Parts: sequence; C-alpha cells; structure tokens
Amino acid sequence: MRYLLLIGNETKTATPPSGPEGQARLQAFMRFSEELSKAGKTIVGERLRPESEASRVRVKAGHQLITDGPFAETKEALGGFYLLECASRDEALEWAKKVPIGDGGVVDVRPVWQM
Repeated sequence: MRYLLLIGNETKTATPPSGPEGQARLQAFMRFSEELSKAGKTIVGERLRPESEASRVRVKAGHQLITDGPFAETKEALGGFYLLECASRDEALEWAKKVPIGDGGVVDVRPVWQM
C-alpha cells in the first residue's frame, strides 16, 4: 500500500535553520532519503518551494477562484513529502518517526486510495 508522508512545521513563522544547523538538517534528510531508497520504499520524495510561490484553486458557487500564497487560512507550512510503498500503516509510521524534523516539525501519514 502507498503512504504519503507530508512534512511540515506547526507554524508558518518558524525560521528554517541556516548555517551549520541548516547544513546538518539537509545532510540528515539526504541520509534519510538514501535509507528509504536502499530499502526500496521510495516512489518519490521532494522538497517544496515556499508557500509564497504557491497558488490555490478553489471552487465556490460554481466559479473557480485562484489565490496566490501565502495562505492565511492555515497556520502550518508544508515543506516536502515522500510517497512510500509500505506493507502496512505501522511500517509507514516507523518510517515517519525517522524523518529528521526539528522542534515544531510534523509528519502526517496518509494512506493513498488506489485508483
């Protein structure tokens, strides 16, 4: 079964680590990505550009509305994702616990409907 690991931060105002701390975090994510790949679990994984570069399409009263980010409706910021092939929810959760997020980081684990 496929699981989507959505990686974010509980607040949009959190400052991404920079300097040595930022480099250490980047290296930790690279090691994690390599571990997933070696285990044959990764379908795809990507870091997302900032919400300020995003757009949202919404339908209201039959009309399509486009809103450019950042989106005030949400307090959390999505920073990246992994799409994994796992045997079970428990396995997906074990991988999610290994994602090298820092304080305030979150990982949502969502099963994917097979179409």
